[in-house]
Amino acid sequence: MRNWYSWLLVSLVVIVLDQTTKHAITGALIFGESRELTGFFNLVLAYNKGAAFSLFASASGWQRAFFMTVASVASAVIIYLLRKHAGQTLFSLALSLVLGGALGNLWDRTVLGHVVDFLDFHYAGYHWPAFNVADCAIVLGVVFLFWDSFKKPSGSAA
Repeated sequence: MRNWYSWLLVSLVVIVLDQTTKHAITGALIFGESRELTGFFNLVLAYNKGAAFSLFASASGWQRAFFMTVASVASAVIIYLLRKHAGQTLFSLALSLVLGGALGNLWDRTVLGHVVDFLDFHYAGYHWPAFNVADCAIVLGVVFLFWDSFKKPSGSAA
């Protein structure tokens, strides 16, 4: 995709998937409820006022504005980079995923005051912190950015 607007569509798909799944979960479960689907995976309705893995979730309230600001600034930088590098497929895909995830979680923070998490993986009584589709997109985007950083620049000698 050479047009940077096309990359924004990828971000929009992430946002729609994220918000649709969060809406479905909040309609199906009550806060704190967990439904076992397999021996290692549950659906759970959890609210996260902090960052990844509920970091700073119990802080006095400053974290909401802080994380909203970080997400907004990061989104602006990502849009700038998408405009500048729209022809770099893996790099732009990675940025689009991160942007969609950041905006999905930003929506939650802005409208709800917390992020809705619902994917709960566990083993032998140990649970990975609950997460959501936006978080998955952000992690996948970061993996793609890491992968892209090892590619040789176009036109470089071998």
